[in-house]
Amino acid sequence: MYMTVTHQVKVTVEPSFEPDRSNPSESRYFWRYDIEIANLGETPVTLLERHWSITDAEGRQQDVRGPGVVGEQPTIMPGQSFRYASGCPLTTASGLMVGEYRMVRADGERFDVAIPAFSLDSPHGIRTLN
Repeated sequence: MYMTVTHQVKVTVEPSFEPDRSNPSESRYFWRYDIEIANLGETPVTLLERHWSITDAEGRQQDVRGPGVVGEQPTIMPGQSFRYASGCPLTTASGLMVGEYRMVRADGERFDVAIPAFSLDSPHGIRTLN
């Protein structure tokens, strides 16, 4: 599990390799990642946008940007959290993801929250520190 806190927002990520959605003989590997975003502050926050930087084992990088997460722009009340799951396909047996969420407080202040870097490892590759 990976975790970071930025501007009183805690992001926890738990990635897992999905063998049923992968086919190593065709260089197709798939990971699911479960994320919890917790508001540790005293005012509501709304997640506006996401940005991911995804790097595969050969160093190829892809940036993904878009509104919200899984079709939502959740507002998270103080002391509450929002959970969602998504996935990442790669053509290599391992990789790395990192990113940030653009958030806004109830008073209109916009800020970025770090998503911790996390490793995508499968049993089909040589385990290395990414």
